[in-house]
Amino acid sequence: MLDSMTGAVQMGLLYALMALGVYITFRILDFPDLTVDGSFTTGGAVAAVLISHGTSVWLSVIAAFFAGAIAGSITGLLHTKGRINGLLSGILMMIALYSINLRIMGRPNVSILDTDPLFTSIDNIWVKLAVIAACVLAIKFLLDAFLRTDMGLALRATGDNARMIRSFGANTDTTKILGISLSNGLVALSGALIAQQTGFADSSMGIGMIVIGLASVIIGEAIFGARTVLRATLAAVLGSIVYRIVVALALRVEWLDTSDLKLITAIIVIIALLLPTVRRSVKQKSMAKKRAAELAAAAPISHPGQSAGGAL
Repeated sequence: MLDSMTGAVQMGLLYALMALGVYITFRILDFPDLTVDGSFTTGGAVAAVLISHGTSVWLSVIAAFFAGAIAGSITGLLHTKGRINGLLSGILMMIALYSINLRIMGRPNVSILDTDPLFTSIDNIWVKLAVIAACVLAIKFLLDAFLRTDMGLALRATGDNARMIRSFGANTDTTKILGISLSNGLVALSGALIAQQTGFADSSMGIGMIVIGLASVIIGEAIFGARTVLRATLAAVLGSIVYRIVVALALRVEWLDTSDLKLITAIIVIIALLLPTVRRSVKQKSMAKKRAAELAAAAPISHPGQSAGGAL
């Protein structure tokens, strides 16, 4: 039980980078980017091919980040310069990346089981978790720092009100392309780390990643809140860990199989989406009852005798 939970936390930390990428497009830019399913595989494919050819693990991870960023920039260009619908731009790039990823790998999957992935030299599982958590939090704080810069503020303003930020002379096309590129770079980075963790990259490893990313973001916001950017990015990281723990616990149920993983994911997302609505409804009902009680207490109490005297 303990091993499965520590494994779930470790996987949750690695997937947290993907959740941060989804947060940028889903929450900050309000852009429905389906490129994620393709760029996640791109990151794993680039890292696996480079590692299998003797390239340094760190250089492979950096190359994977830039490969994902390039894929995201193409999606952004299709949307901003090509004036193609955002959802359709992501779908088109996701489809194109399937063939591109096969070209990169040269075959449906690439094994790197005979290589040493990142953090493999750390034997103690708790120390390994602490090191991975420190690396993920470092990237999270770098993202927070970027979002506080002028360009980061312009990126956030573009998602809130693109027309307003354009009136101040900002180029919203540039900020959108930058945001989508950064998002897919983080997604590809997560894919590269997952490929190293599992020991292979597969052409179908990115299927459903957008749903998992959304689940992590929504669960994190529902549990930990998202009033500030710093808190929202932390919620995305913690939401990814919570999601993996819930999946690990669900798969321990005897009548559930690994083939039910997508169903479990869908159920988790539905619950996470309904939770804020249920909370809001309960809060509104309690406030209505409280208001009714206050009005009843404040209303004057009239007696039959007083009414008769007033009539006389």
